[in-house]
Amino acid sequence: MSGGTRLTDVETVREEGSWLFTARDEFGEPEEVILVPCEDGVEAWINRCPHESQRLDVGRGAAIRNGEIVCPRHGSTFDSCAGDCDNGPAADTRLVPVDVVVEDGDAYLTDGGLSFVSEGGIDDEDADEDDDDDVPSSTSHIGF
Repeated sequence: MSGGTRLTDVETVREEGSWLFTARDEFGEPEEVILVPCEDGVEAWINRCPHESQRLDVGRGAAIRNGEIVCPRHGSTFDSCAGDCDNGPAADTRLVPVDVVVEDGDAYLTDGGLSFVSEGGIDDEDADEDDDDDVPSSTSHIGF
């Protein structure tokens, strides 16, 4: 056993395309993390584009195309398994990695700087349910 906190099984991440969870950093601050499928299991990234702190998964799953995570605001794409970006406004940046391991088909959080809180995103109790502030206005150079 890894000694980490069990998150979910790899098959769920593959079926859903990504899996969002909330953790707390060493200062007690909440962080959203996304798990994405990779050839050897899963990788985990802080749920934030390094270009403008845009959430990559706004609660409906991360947009992933051809093995790349797509920033919903600017369309920069990040290699799902390496985290590197070579295009758009976020070119030459990298997603912030989170340590996870896969054992017996399950993903475990092993990052010493984070502790698991819950599945899903950070609950903003002050947000109006009809508030669309978490949906970015797109200036993307990529069309779907």
